[in-house]
Amino acid sequence: MKTTAELTELALGALERLGADLTTGAATLRARSPLTGGELCDVRADDPAAVAAAVRAASEAFITWRETPAPVRGALVKRLGELIGEHAEDLATLVTIEAGKIHTEALGEVQELIDICDFAVGLSRQLYGRTMPSERAGHRLQETWQPLGVVGVISAFNFPVAVWSWNTAIALVCGDPVVWKPSELTPLCALGCDALLQRAMRELDAPAGLHAVVLGGREIGEALVDDARVALVSATGSTRMGRQVGPRVAARFGRSLLELGGNNAVIVTPSADLDQAVSSIVFGAAGTAGQRCTTTRRLLVHADIADEIVARVAKGFDSLPAGDPFADGVLLGPLVNEKAYDAMRASLAAARSAGGEVVTGGDRIEMGSAGADAAGGFWVRPALVRMPDQAGAMLTETFAPILYVVTWTDFDEALALHNGVPQGLSSGLFSNDVREAERYLGPGGADTGIANVNAGTSGAEIGGAFGGEKETGGGRESGSDAWRAYMRRATNTINYSGSVQLAQGVDFG
Repeated sequence: MKTTAELTELALGALERLGADLTTGAATLRARSPLTGGELCDVRADDPAAVAAAVRAASEAFITWRETPAPVRGALVKRLGELIGEHAEDLATLVTIEAGKIHTEALGEVQELIDICDFAVGLSRQLYGRTMPSERAGHRLQETWQPLGVVGVISAFNFPVAVWSWNTAIALVCGDPVVWKPSELTPLCALGCDALLQRAMRELDAPAGLHAVVLGGREIGEALVDDARVALVSATGSTRMGRQVGPRVAARFGRSLLELGGNNAVIVTPSADLDQAVSSIVFGAAGTAGQRCTTTRRLLVHADIADEIVARVAKGFDSLPAGDPFADGVLLGPLVNEKAYDAMRASLAAARSAGGEVVTGGDRIEMGSAGADAAGGFWVRPALVRMPDQAGAMLTETFAPILYVVTWTDFDEALALHNGVPQGLSSGLFSNDVREAERYLGPGGADTGIANVNAGTSGAEIGGAFGGEKETGGGRESGSDAWRAYMRRATNTINYSGSVQLAQGVDFG
């Protein structure tokens, strides 16, 4: 395992190659790594006045950027994607150091940045409106989409660069500047991304202020949320956070795009390919150490195959190699911090109190000392818990690798269990029965924003709109027509008849 000093050297080297500015001022934010618990370096900490200045500069940039042709805006995003490709290893290094992801997952996250840039470049020539027939002769009715304004992005630690790119690449081609408040747990990732975008902006002579990173804690997010010049706040985080952000933005008649908690289930039926199901479940529950919003947290399995599925998933959990996320073959990195470990222990205790049986896992894996200045990282064995029913701890999201198992005997019961939680992000059904699959995808089926058949809950592609329902917030990012959230719609009537005609046959003399 690398020491904190070695991780600091790696991080600073990557930041230097990315061209990031680590200038610190009177206030500083301390970057840490979950691999050791140690402190890496200090970066600047902004205050609400700095947020206001960034929003003011973005508002000024908007005046120029909204008039820039969309394909020209797309050229900036194209250059950003090229630079990310050239520095993919550096960005992935920062993701592994600050978020604790195994390196293949970190590289996959950076690939999402490249993919969404490609998507957005194509989108820059496809911001389509509609033409509708008018009831009045000599009139044309059309719908156009115009740039919205400054977009505030608030992102979480678990995807420290991908979620930023989903918002920023789309916002930029839509004509909107971006002010980004990243998680205070991953400031180095944010500075690295910003450095590449600033370079692309200089090369293509984009207006200054088009993008800014503001660093700090809750007060920085609040300043962004409350600024009336921010037309859209796109916030990714907990449901608790969303309950605060949504009403505050609505109170000033702004827009919010909320990507909140997930409590994702996989249903396994007797007709399923069990090899396929088990492999997907193990990755879905243990990938990123259970710290994805799309992590598989509930396993709803038919009673006839439950024992076999539980035994195979338990074997998969127990066999996952844990250790240095940079090392080949390691599949299990650490939790982000001790607070996450404590939350996992509390949830397991609550499950036991409710009659749950921990089949395997839940224990901390000691990795040994990683340097005299390190508190030590928190690796845990993924926990598999059989529950008598779906209640208590199962109804809330714990950002840790805990998979709860509940059995069913009737497919209607399975669907009721699936939908019987407050969250509605992602889900999966493993079945080779076409009737079950169609019911699951139909109006009375899964109530999640992402519903998969013979695929797990994690691993969404950028081409589809990402987001969920109920307490997940209802927002959509990334692909499909998610771009519409970043623009304003206008309905236009063009009268070329040479006379005044009123709609609905109104005669005004």
